[in-house]
Amino acid sequence: MTMGPTASDSIDPIPLTPSMFTYPSWYRALLATGLLSLAACGDLSPPSVEVAVRRDTARVAEAFISAFKEADNIDSPAIYHGRDGEHWVIATAKATHQLVVFDAVTGEELRRVGVEGGGEGQLLRPNGILVLGDSVLLVVERDNRRVQGFRLPSFAPLGTFGAEELQKPYGLTVLEREGGWRVYVTDNYETPAETVPPLSELGARVKWYHVALDGAGRLTSRFGAAFGDTTAAGAIQVTESIAADPDNDVLLLAEELETDSYLKVYTLDGVFTGRTLGRGDFPQQAEGIALYACADGGGYWIATDQGPTVNTFHVYDRRSFARVASFAAAATNTTDGIALTQRGFGPFPSGAFYMAHGDAAISGVSWAAIADATGVRKDCTR
Repeated sequence: MTMGPTASDSIDPIPLTPSMFTYPSWYRALLATGLLSLAACGDLSPPSVEVAVRRDTARVAEAFISAFKEADNIDSPAIYHGRDGEHWVIATAKATHQLVVFDAVTGEELRRVGVEGGGEGQLLRPNGILVLGDSVLLVVERDNRRVQGFRLPSFAPLGTFGAEELQKPYGLTVLEREGGWRVYVTDNYETPAETVPPLSELGARVKWYHVALDGAGRLTSRFGAAFGDTTAAGAIQVTESIAADPDNDVLLLAEELETDSYLKVYTLDGVFTGRTLGRGDFPQQAEGIALYACADGGGYWIATDQGPTVNTFHVYDRRSFARVASFAAAATNTTDGIALTQRGFGPFPSGAFYMAHGDAAISGVSWAAIADATGVRKDCTR
Protein backbone atom coordinates (compact mmCIF):
# COMPACT_ATOMS: atom_id res chain seq x y z
CA MET A 1 0.00 0.00 0.00
CA THR A 2 1.40 3.36 -1.03
CA MET A 3 0.21 6.65 0.27
CA GLY A 4 -0.28 9.42 -2.25
CA PRO A 5 -0.82 13.14 -1.76
CA THR A 6 -2.53 14.13 1.47
CA ALA A 7 -5.23 16.72 1.80
CA SER A 8 -2.60 19.36 2.46
CA ASP A 9 -0.93 18.54 -0.89
CA SER A 10 -4.07 19.00 -2.99
CA ILE A 11 -5.85 22.14 -4.07
CA ASP A 12 -9.08 23.17 -2.42
CA PRO A 13 -12.35 21.71 -3.67
CA ILE A 14 -13.60 23.67 -6.66
CA PRO A 15 -16.50 26.07 -6.06
CA LEU A 16 -19.87 25.14 -7.47
CA THR A 17 -20.29 27.82 -10.13
CA PRO A 18 -17.38 27.86 -12.61
CA SER A 19 -18.54 27.40 -16.19
CA MET A 20 -15.77 24.87 -16.82
CA PHE A 21 -17.98 22.21 -15.29
CA THR A 22 -20.52 22.52 -18.09
CA TYR A 23 -18.06 21.75 -20.87
CA PRO A 24 -16.61 18.38 -21.90
CA SER A 25 -12.92 17.97 -20.99
CA TRP A 26 -11.80 17.86 -24.63
CA TYR A 27 -13.56 21.18 -25.30
CA ARG A 28 -11.92 22.84 -22.29
CA ALA A 29 -8.56 21.50 -23.47
CA LEU A 30 -8.99 23.11 -26.89
CA LEU A 31 -9.87 26.40 -25.25
CA ALA A 32 -6.83 26.17 -22.98
CA THR A 33 -4.44 25.52 -25.88
CA GLY A 34 -5.86 28.29 -27.99
CA LEU A 35 -7.14 25.99 -30.72
CA LEU A 36 -10.56 27.44 -30.09
CA SER A 37 -11.02 31.15 -29.50
CA LEU A 38 -13.80 33.66 -29.06
CA ALA A 39 -13.04 35.03 -32.50
CA ALA A 40 -13.29 31.62 -34.09
CA CYS A 41 -16.31 30.41 -32.19
CA GLY A 42 -18.29 33.56 -31.74
CA ASP A 43 -19.14 32.63 -28.12
CA LEU A 44 -18.33 30.13 -25.43
CA SER A 45 -21.33 27.88 -25.94
CA PRO A 46 -20.47 24.20 -25.73
CA PRO A 47 -20.79 22.11 -28.90
CA SER A 48 -24.40 21.40 -29.80
CA VAL A 49 -25.81 18.05 -28.71
CA GLU A 50 -28.94 16.29 -29.88
CA VAL A 51 -30.02 15.30 -26.36
CA ALA A 52 -32.50 17.69 -24.77
CA VAL A 53 -33.18 18.13 -21.08
CA ARG A 54 -36.56 16.67 -20.11
CA ARG A 55 -39.02 19.34 -19.10
CA ASP A 56 -39.76 17.56 -15.84
CA THR A 57 -36.12 17.29 -14.78
CA ALA A 58 -35.56 18.88 -11.37
CA ARG A 59 -32.32 20.77 -10.69
CA VAL A 60 -30.43 20.33 -7.42
CA ALA A 61 -27.34 22.07 -6.12
CA GLU A 62 -24.24 20.12 -5.16
CA ALA A 63 -23.11 20.25 -1.53
CA PHE A 64 -19.56 19.99 -2.85
CA ILE A 65 -17.46 19.17 -5.89
CA SER A 66 -13.99 17.82 -5.21
CA ALA A 67 -10.86 19.21 -6.80
CA PHE A 68 -10.79 18.47 -10.53
CA LYS A 69 -7.98 16.06 -11.50
CA GLU A 70 -8.36 14.82 -15.04
CA ALA A 71 -5.34 12.51 -14.82
CA ASP A 72 -7.29 10.21 -12.47
CA ASN A 73 -10.19 9.23 -14.77
CA ILE A 74 -12.53 8.71 -11.82
CA ASP A 75 -15.04 5.90 -12.38
CA SER A 76 -17.09 4.85 -9.34
CA PRO A 77 -17.60 5.88 -5.69
CA ALA A 78 -18.41 3.87 -2.58
CA ILE A 79 -19.36 5.17 0.87
CA TYR A 80 -17.72 4.20 4.15
CA HIS A 81 -19.10 5.07 7.59
CA GLY A 82 -16.41 3.99 10.06
CA ARG A 83 -16.70 2.87 13.64
CA ASP A 84 -14.61 5.85 14.74
CA GLY A 85 -16.74 8.46 13.03
CA GLU A 86 -15.16 8.37 9.57
CA HIS A 87 -17.41 9.38 6.68
CA TRP A 88 -15.57 8.76 3.42
CA VAL A 89 -16.25 8.52 -0.27
CA ILE A 90 -13.75 6.09 -1.79
CA ALA A 91 -13.45 6.39 -5.57
CA THR A 92 -11.67 4.32 -8.20
CA ALA A 93 -9.17 6.22 -10.37
CA LYS A 94 -8.75 4.14 -13.52
CA ALA A 95 -5.87 5.98 -15.16
CA THR A 96 -3.69 6.41 -12.07
CA HIS A 97 -4.51 2.90 -10.74
CA GLN A 98 -5.44 4.19 -7.31
CA LEU A 99 -8.23 4.58 -4.81
CA VAL A 100 -8.90 8.20 -3.87
CA VAL A 101 -10.42 8.84 -0.44
CA PHE A 102 -12.56 11.96 0.02
CA ASP A 103 -14.26 13.48 3.04
CA ALA A 104 -17.95 12.69 2.46
CA VAL A 105 -19.04 16.06 3.88
CA THR A 106 -16.61 18.49 2.25
CA GLY A 107 -15.13 16.65 -0.75
CA GLU A 108 -11.62 17.26 0.55
CA GLU A 109 -9.13 14.65 -0.66
CA LEU A 110 -7.79 12.76 2.36
CA ARG A 111 -5.43 10.15 0.93
CA ARG A 112 -4.58 7.85 -1.98
CA VAL A 113 -4.12 4.11 -1.89
CA GLY A 114 -2.41 1.75 -4.33
CA VAL A 115 0.18 1.69 -7.08
CA GLU A 116 0.06 0.21 -10.56
CA GLY A 117 0.75 -3.50 -10.67
CA GLY A 118 -0.55 -7.02 -10.31
CA GLY A 119 0.60 -7.87 -6.80
CA GLU A 120 -1.43 -7.85 -3.62
CA GLY A 121 -2.30 -4.30 -2.67
CA GLN A 122 -1.52 -3.11 -6.20
CA LEU A 123 -4.17 -2.09 -8.74
CA LEU A 124 -4.61 -2.16 -12.49
CA ARG A 125 -7.48 -0.07 -13.84
CA PRO A 126 -9.88 -0.28 -10.89
CA ASN A 127 -13.55 0.12 -11.76
CA GLY A 128 -16.45 -1.09 -9.61
CA ILE A 129 -16.20 -0.65 -5.84
CA LEU A 130 -18.35 -1.35 -2.79
CA VAL A 131 -18.13 -1.57 1.00
CA LEU A 132 -19.20 -4.71 2.88
CA GLY A 133 -20.46 -3.82 6.34
CA ASP A 134 -18.09 -1.47 8.10
CA SER A 135 -14.78 -3.21 7.54
CA VAL A 136 -14.27 -4.66 4.04
CA LEU A 137 -13.82 -2.92 0.70
CA LEU A 138 -14.07 -4.77 -2.62
CA VAL A 139 -12.56 -3.35 -5.82
CA VAL A 140 -12.94 -4.73 -9.35
CA GLU A 141 -9.74 -4.48 -11.37
CA ARG A 142 -10.50 -4.71 -15.07
CA ASP A 143 -6.96 -5.24 -16.31
CA ASN A 144 -5.92 -7.63 -13.52
CA ARG A 145 -9.18 -9.52 -14.20
CA ARG A 146 -9.95 -9.92 -10.52
CA VAL A 147 -11.67 -8.52 -7.44
CA GLN A 148 -9.46 -7.42 -4.55
CA GLY A 149 -10.40 -6.93 -0.92
CA PHE A 150 -9.06 -4.37 1.55
CA ARG A 151 -9.56 -3.97 5.30
CA LEU A 152 -11.09 -0.67 6.35
CA PRO A 153 -10.05 1.80 7.54
CA SER A 154 -6.40 0.68 7.16
CA PHE A 155 -6.64 -0.46 3.50
CA ALA A 156 -4.59 -3.54 4.35
CA PRO A 157 -5.01 -6.02 1.45
CA LEU A 158 -7.14 -9.09 2.25
CA GLY A 159 -6.69 -11.16 -0.90
CA THR A 160 -8.20 -11.48 -4.37
CA PHE A 161 -10.62 -13.70 -6.27
CA GLY A 162 -12.04 -14.20 -9.76
CA ALA A 163 -8.88 -14.27 -11.88
CA GLU A 164 -9.60 -17.78 -13.18
CA GLU A 165 -13.07 -16.91 -14.48
CA LEU A 166 -13.19 -13.17 -15.20
CA GLN A 167 -12.08 -11.76 -18.54
CA LYS A 168 -13.03 -8.07 -18.53
CA PRO A 169 -14.81 -7.30 -15.25
CA TYR A 170 -16.39 -3.95 -14.44
CA GLY A 171 -19.18 -3.70 -11.87
CA LEU A 172 -20.31 -5.58 -8.78
CA THR A 173 -23.10 -5.87 -6.23
CA VAL A 174 -23.51 -7.99 -3.11
CA LEU A 175 -25.99 -9.93 -0.98
CA GLU A 176 -25.49 -11.26 2.54
CA ARG A 177 -25.49 -15.06 2.31
CA GLU A 178 -24.46 -18.12 4.34
CA GLY A 179 -22.24 -16.40 6.87
CA GLY A 180 -20.63 -14.28 4.17
CA TRP A 181 -21.61 -12.60 0.93
CA ARG A 182 -22.69 -13.48 -2.56
CA VAL A 183 -20.79 -11.13 -4.86
CA TYR A 184 -22.03 -10.63 -8.43
CA VAL A 185 -19.48 -9.32 -10.96
CA THR A 186 -20.29 -8.16 -14.50
CA ASP A 187 -17.91 -9.40 -17.20
CA ASN A 188 -17.82 -7.51 -20.50
CA TYR A 189 -15.72 -10.09 -22.38
CA GLU A 190 -15.32 -9.52 -26.11
CA THR A 191 -14.39 -11.38 -29.27
CA PRO A 192 -10.72 -11.46 -30.37
CA ALA A 193 -11.60 -8.51 -32.61
CA GLU A 194 -12.80 -6.59 -29.49
CA THR A 195 -16.43 -6.58 -30.55
CA VAL A 196 -19.61 -7.71 -28.78
CA PRO A 197 -19.92 -11.52 -28.99
CA PRO A 198 -22.92 -13.07 -30.73
CA LEU A 199 -26.01 -13.65 -28.62
CA SER A 200 -25.22 -17.34 -28.24
CA GLU A 201 -22.01 -16.47 -26.39
CA LEU A 202 -23.50 -14.01 -23.87
CA GLY A 203 -24.51 -16.63 -21.31
CA ALA A 204 -21.75 -15.68 -18.85
CA ARG A 205 -22.15 -11.91 -18.62
CA VAL A 206 -22.39 -12.14 -14.80
CA LYS A 207 -20.37 -14.35 -12.45
CA TRP A 208 -21.14 -14.80 -8.77
CA TYR A 209 -18.90 -15.88 -5.89
CA HIS A 210 -19.45 -16.84 -2.30
CA VAL A 211 -17.04 -14.70 -0.28
CA ALA A 212 -16.26 -14.81 3.44
CA LEU A 213 -13.51 -13.99 5.93
CA ASP A 214 -11.43 -16.79 7.45
CA GLY A 215 -10.15 -16.95 11.03
CA ALA A 216 -7.23 -14.67 10.15
CA GLY A 217 -9.52 -12.10 8.57
CA ARG A 218 -8.45 -12.93 5.01
CA LEU A 219 -10.84 -13.29 2.09
CA THR A 220 -11.93 -16.76 1.07
CA SER A 221 -13.95 -17.31 -2.09
CA ARG A 222 -15.74 -19.98 -4.06
CA PHE A 223 -16.97 -19.57 -7.64
CA GLY A 224 -20.71 -20.13 -7.77
CA ALA A 225 -22.00 -19.80 -11.32
CA ALA A 226 -22.10 -17.70 -14.47
CA PHE A 227 -25.29 -16.54 -16.15
CA GLY A 228 -26.71 -14.33 -18.86
CA ASP A 229 -29.70 -14.50 -21.16
CA THR A 230 -28.92 -15.31 -24.79
CA THR A 231 -32.12 -14.01 -26.41
CA ALA A 232 -32.32 -10.63 -28.10
CA ALA A 233 -34.76 -9.42 -25.45
CA GLY A 234 -32.79 -10.46 -22.39
CA ALA A 235 -29.11 -10.51 -23.33
CA ILE A 236 -26.77 -7.87 -21.95
CA GLN A 237 -24.60 -6.93 -24.91
CA VAL A 238 -22.48 -4.27 -23.17
CA THR A 239 -22.36 -4.71 -19.41
CA GLU A 240 -20.97 -2.74 -16.49
CA SER A 241 -23.45 -1.56 -13.86
CA ILE A 242 -25.41 -3.97 -11.66
CA ALA A 243 -27.42 -3.60 -8.42
CA ALA A 244 -29.44 -5.98 -6.24
CA ASP A 245 -32.69 -5.79 -4.29
CA PRO A 246 -32.85 -8.97 -2.18
CA ASP A 247 -36.30 -8.17 -0.76
CA ASN A 248 -37.84 -8.32 -4.23
CA ASP A 249 -35.61 -10.94 -5.90
CA VAL A 250 -34.26 -8.36 -8.35
CA LEU A 251 -30.94 -7.91 -10.09
CA LEU A 252 -30.95 -4.75 -12.19
CA LEU A 253 -28.41 -4.62 -15.04
CA ALA A 254 -27.66 -1.72 -17.35
CA GLU A 255 -27.59 -2.51 -21.05
CA GLU A 256 -24.94 0.01 -22.09
CA LEU A 257 -25.15 -0.52 -25.84
CA GLU A 258 -25.10 3.11 -26.95
CA THR A 259 -27.65 2.59 -29.72
CA ASP A 260 -30.22 1.05 -27.35
CA SER A 261 -29.44 1.62 -23.68
CA TYR A 262 -31.83 0.83 -20.81
CA LEU A 263 -32.17 -1.46 -17.76
CA LYS A 264 -33.06 -5.16 -17.65
CA VAL A 265 -34.52 -7.05 -14.70
CA TYR A 266 -33.10 -10.44 -13.70
CA THR A 267 -33.80 -12.59 -10.64
CA LEU A 268 -31.11 -13.16 -8.03
CA ASP A 269 -30.61 -16.61 -9.58
CA GLY A 270 -29.76 -15.05 -12.92
CA VAL A 271 -32.98 -15.54 -14.87
CA PHE A 272 -34.20 -12.73 -17.14
CA THR A 273 -37.75 -11.83 -16.03
CA GLY A 274 -38.85 -10.29 -19.32
CA ARG A 275 -39.19 -6.91 -17.61
CA THR A 276 -37.25 -3.77 -18.49
CA LEU A 277 -37.30 -0.19 -17.35
CA GLY A 278 -36.21 3.11 -18.75
CA ARG A 279 -36.71 2.24 -22.41
CA GLY A 280 -36.33 5.62 -24.11
CA ASP A 281 -35.00 7.34 -20.97
CA PHE A 282 -31.32 6.81 -21.82
CA PRO A 283 -30.58 8.44 -25.18
CA GLN A 284 -26.89 8.58 -24.27
CA GLN A 285 -25.88 5.64 -22.05
CA ALA A 286 -27.28 4.00 -18.93
CA GLU A 287 -24.55 3.91 -16.30
CA GLY A 288 -24.55 3.88 -12.48
CA ILE A 289 -27.45 2.31 -10.55
CA ALA A 290 -28.39 2.76 -6.87
CA LEU A 291 -31.27 1.61 -4.64
CA TYR A 292 -33.07 3.71 -2.03
CA ALA A 293 -34.77 1.04 0.08
CA CYS A 294 -37.44 1.65 2.71
CA ALA A 295 -38.30 -0.82 5.46
CA ASP A 296 -41.96 -0.93 4.39
CA GLY A 297 -40.97 -2.25 0.97
CA GLY A 298 -41.14 1.06 -0.83
CA GLY A 299 -38.29 3.02 -2.29
CA TYR A 300 -36.64 3.86 -5.57
CA TRP A 301 -34.10 2.85 -8.15
CA ILE A 302 -31.84 5.66 -9.37
CA ALA A 303 -30.06 5.27 -12.71
CA THR A 304 -27.76 7.57 -14.67
CA ASP A 305 -28.05 8.72 -18.26
CA GLN A 306 -24.44 9.75 -18.72
CA GLY A 307 -23.66 12.78 -20.84
CA PRO A 308 -21.14 15.65 -21.11
CA THR A 309 -23.77 18.39 -21.13
CA VAL A 310 -27.10 16.69 -20.37
CA ASN A 311 -26.42 14.35 -17.44
CA THR A 312 -29.65 13.05 -15.91
CA PHE A 313 -30.58 10.79 -13.00
CA HIS A 314 -33.88 8.96 -13.41
CA VAL A 315 -35.85 7.73 -10.40
CA TYR A 316 -38.06 4.63 -10.69
CA ASP A 317 -40.48 3.04 -8.24
CA ARG A 318 -38.76 0.15 -6.48
CA ARG A 319 -41.52 -2.38 -7.20
CA SER A 320 -43.46 -1.20 -10.25
CA PHE A 321 -40.39 0.23 -12.06
CA ALA A 322 -42.46 3.22 -13.19
CA ARG A 323 -40.47 6.43 -13.59
CA VAL A 324 -41.49 8.84 -10.84
CA ALA A 325 -38.96 11.67 -11.27
CA SER A 326 -35.77 12.84 -12.93
CA PHE A 327 -33.14 15.22 -11.64
CA ALA A 328 -29.82 16.74 -12.62
CA ALA A 329 -27.11 18.20 -10.42
CA ALA A 330 -26.32 21.81 -11.26
CA ALA A 331 -22.73 21.33 -12.41
CA THR A 332 -22.13 17.58 -12.51
CA ASN A 333 -21.63 15.88 -15.87
CA THR A 334 -20.32 12.69 -17.50
CA THR A 335 -21.26 10.51 -14.53
CA ASP A 336 -20.15 6.88 -14.49
CA GLY A 337 -20.70 5.39 -11.05
CA ILE A 338 -23.00 6.63 -8.29
CA ALA A 339 -23.40 5.78 -4.60
CA LEU A 340 -26.18 6.45 -2.12
CA THR A 341 -26.15 6.38 1.66
CA GLN A 342 -29.35 6.41 3.70
CA ARG A 343 -27.44 7.08 6.90
CA GLY A 344 -27.93 10.53 8.35
CA PHE A 345 -24.69 12.31 9.26
CA GLY A 346 -23.27 15.82 9.48
CA PRO A 347 -25.17 18.20 7.19
CA PHE A 348 -27.03 15.27 5.58
CA PRO A 349 -29.72 14.16 8.07
CA SER A 350 -31.56 12.21 5.35
CA GLY A 351 -28.48 10.74 3.71
CA ALA A 352 -26.51 11.76 0.63
CA PHE A 353 -26.01 10.91 -3.05
CA TYR A 354 -22.56 10.87 -4.66
CA MET A 355 -21.62 11.03 -8.34
CA ALA A 356 -18.52 10.67 -10.46
CA HIS A 357 -18.12 14.02 -12.22
CA GLY A 358 -16.36 14.78 -15.48
CA ASP A 359 -14.08 11.72 -15.17
CA ALA A 360 -12.06 13.85 -12.78
CA ALA A 361 -13.90 14.53 -9.52
CA ILE A 362 -16.62 13.47 -7.09
CA SER A 363 -19.69 15.55 -6.30
CA GLY A 364 -22.17 15.14 -3.49
CA VAL A 365 -25.82 16.13 -3.03
CA SER A 366 -28.02 15.98 0.05
CA TRP A 367 -30.78 13.39 -0.39
CA ALA A 368 -33.12 15.88 1.29
CA ALA A 369 -32.39 18.34 -1.52
CA ILE A 370 -33.22 15.68 -4.11
CA ALA A 371 -36.42 14.74 -2.26
CA ASP A 372 -37.53 18.33 -1.91
CA ALA A 373 -36.93 18.99 -5.62
CA THR A 374 -38.59 15.82 -6.91
CA GLY A 375 -41.21 14.89 -4.32
CA VAL A 376 -39.70 11.47 -3.53
CA ARG A 377 -39.47 10.17 0.03
CA LYS A 378 -36.74 11.11 2.49
CA ASP A 379 -38.02 9.27 5.56
CA CYS A 380 -36.08 6.02 5.14
CA THR A 381 -32.93 7.02 6.94
CA ARG A 382 -31.08 4.15 8.61
